[in-house]
Amino acid sequence: MQFSLHSWPKAVAHIDADAFFAACERALNPALNGKCVVVGKEHGIITALSYEAKAKGLRRGMRMFEAKKIHPGVIIIESDYETYSLFSVRMFSILKSFSPEVEEYSIDEAFLDLTGLRRLFSCSYEGLAKKIQSRIEGELSISVSVGISITKTLAKIASKLKKPRGITVIEGKDIENYIKNVPIEDVWGIGHNTSSLLRKFGINSALDFALKDERFVNRYLSKPYKETWLELRGKPVLSLDSSTKSSYKTISKTKTFYPPSNNETFLFSELTKNLENACLKARRFNLAAIKLTVFLKTQDFKTYGAEIKLSSSASLPPMLMEAMRKGFNEVYYKSYLYRQTGVVLHLTGNIQYCLFDDMTRIEKITRLYDSIDGINKKIGRNSVYLAPCMQGVANEGRGQRTNIPVMEIKV
Repeated sequence: MQFSLHSWPKAVAHIDADAFFAACERALNPALNGKCVVVGKEHGIITALSYEAKAKGLRRGMRMFEAKKIHPGVIIIESDYETYSLFSVRMFSILKSFSPEVEEYSIDEAFLDLTGLRRLFSCSYEGLAKKIQSRIEGELSISVSVGISITKTLAKIASKLKKPRGITVIEGKDIENYIKNVPIEDVWGIGHNTSSLLRKFGINSALDFALKDERFVNRYLSKPYKETWLELRGKPVLSLDSSTKSSYKTISKTKTFYPPSNNETFLFSELTKNLENACLKARRFNLAAIKLTVFLKTQDFKTYGAEIKLSSSASLPPMLMEAMRKGFNEVYYKSYLYRQTGVVLHLTGNIQYCLFDDMTRIEKITRLYDSIDGINKKIGRNSVYLAPCMQGVANEGRGQRTNIPVMEIKV
């Protein structure tokens, strides 16, 4: 039985990042490549893992001490969801350069409408998938698997068939060959209870379900499952939601310390370190702040914050220091003891300057931070930092300071 008379009435791609959280960690630390990596140290259980870890028998949800017993050499990493979100933002941005219709399905998955784009990119849909893979890997150092078919459901099935770095294209005329070996519980949208029901009727695979007649579907299943049935038969009924997600639009950095302090210089020093680390991450992902939030948390866990709108977007600490000082002055009270400082950058992907910005100074700072980022990358993060951070290096409780060389740079 042939479900579709036309091979490409519509072309939908499903992009699925391979071992996404572990891949992000490897992109930032290439020394982890090829090694057994698991993420979730802070929870004590594996929340994500590399393909090498899966090959050793480790699995998601396993306790860390069990993972160590199975493979003592496993590398256990604390989750950094903020970083993963930023990788996600960049990945979606790349996808939108290929198609204006992109559905951000999850942090590491997306659907694209590719209908009609073969002529624009002068290649087949498989060729387009290769271009997408190449761009993402070239710019982010992570890999993705791509499934392309005529419906969202079939595209999602296709992306799982070859992993990692897989490309699977299911044309309308080939649907049966690809879905005959897909277990019914592996079909997107069909959960445990529904698959158990379908198996009672001898429906064990996606093809078994697709071959059922409409009367059966109407009698035993609700509307969402009928939509899945239609999509498996090659009829597109699920549209793409291309509205942009509002999440993943901030970077926050905090520092908790003990004992609590009301020392103004020390607190501003900690905020400066927060700002430097937040800006470093923003530059890494070609993002800039349009708004800045500064907050202090007191010893009794009350939080005081101030939000400052910036006249120009920026990701260079010297250009944000004045705004941060303004926010700090609004929330700092000498009579309070504070246990935590924090900075939040509200982000944009477009760096824009206003008419009155000193472009000579901006270019000078930009060149300076290009050099600083290079030094920090080579010999360790925070090897070079702003002078106000110096007070934070001091052991305030003992009145001691480490002997750190200081270089003054005027910008």
